[in-house]
Amino acid sequence: MIKHIVMWRLKDEASKSADAAKIKELLEGLSGHIPGMTHIEVGINFLVDANSADVVLYSEFVDRAALDGYQQHPLHLAVVPQVKALASERRVVDYQR
Repeated sequence: MIKHIVMWRLKDEASKSADAAKIKELLEGLSGHIPGMTHIEVGINFLVDANSADVVLYSEFVDRAALDGYQQHPLHLAVVPQVKALASERRVVDYQR
């Protein structure tokens, strides 16, 4: 199993709540549409801290090929520019369990 975790900080402080909700909606909309993806959830941070991210994606894939397929899947590729437009920073960790 592959775990794919991504965290973003968002650009606009004034619209952070709405932007985080939009990212959650976009990413969770991929559920059931990506072959080999077995789980996806998106969390919105409630902690106000200089070191915290605003949004986190946690997803699981059956294997590395499924993760690679997700990265190139047209539905995922359609979401990427929308998330990038709202984010100022992105961190990612992929690992096998």
